[in-house]
Amino acid sequence: MPAAENSADLDLLTRAAREAGAIAKAAFGSKPKTWEKSKGNPVTEVDLAVNLKLHELLLGARNDYGWLSEESADDPNRLSKQRVFVIDPIDGTLAFIKNKPEFTVCAAVVDNGRPVAAVIFNPMTDELFAAVQGARATLNGKPISVSSTAKLEGARTLVAKDVIRHPAWPRPWPEMTVENRASIAYRMALVACGTFDSMLSFSSKHEWDIVAGDLIVREAGGLVTSHTGAELRYNQPIPHLRSVICAGPAMHEAILERTRDIKLP
Repeated sequence: MPAAENSADLDLLTRAAREAGAIAKAAFGSKPKTWEKSKGNPVTEVDLAVNLKLHELLLGARNDYGWLSEESADDPNRLSKQRVFVIDPIDGTLAFIKNKPEFTVCAAVVDNGRPVAAVIFNPMTDELFAAVQGARATLNGKPISVSSTAKLEGARTLVAKDVIRHPAWPRPWPEMTVENRASIAYRMALVACGTFDSMLSFSSKHEWDIVAGDLIVREAGGLVTSHTGAELRYNQPIPHLRSVICAGPAMHEAILERTRDIKLP
């Protein structure tokens, strides 16, 4: 698709994410009605309100696009669409419930299986990460880049500590600065802007958790793959991803040396 169409979609995503994010910000700390969709998988009335606003704004402007969202029933008609909105209204719902400013509104346009426009918006910190295919990723309109760190030793890594320190690894990981954030999309965005050097996840994720960060990290000069180095594809019949690694090119290769032959359960 022409670059102009991707840019127009990015403008639409940006406006929609800010407007929907304002709903989440206004409700932050209000103890909204909350329930579990499944064990350990909470949702709030605010997730649904944000989803409704995004649906209204995005499909209202592009009614020929498909729709895939964490908080919408999956419509298989999306599989016949060339362009599809992939949405996570609130990535990091548990952080939202606990009044931690680590949640994000995530929205992307996928064209033939790959993201071409994407935003990740943290309404509490007013950080809006954005990217369009073929142009530099930005944070609040200013270009961003992944770090140039190549060595694992001392690297700033976003990963669960119990995972990286698990005794089952064939080689123990070197000493690193290890932190985490509730929103996996936010973790990817923090790699894109160089605040962290890498992000690793070895547990199953949904497409809506990853897709916006995939484009933003890549347009910031980084790489995003599975733990085996495989490219990630989106708008799949079953929208699950088994693992994800993102980092600058040298760091990404250093990680793959340790992960590409690992068989995940």
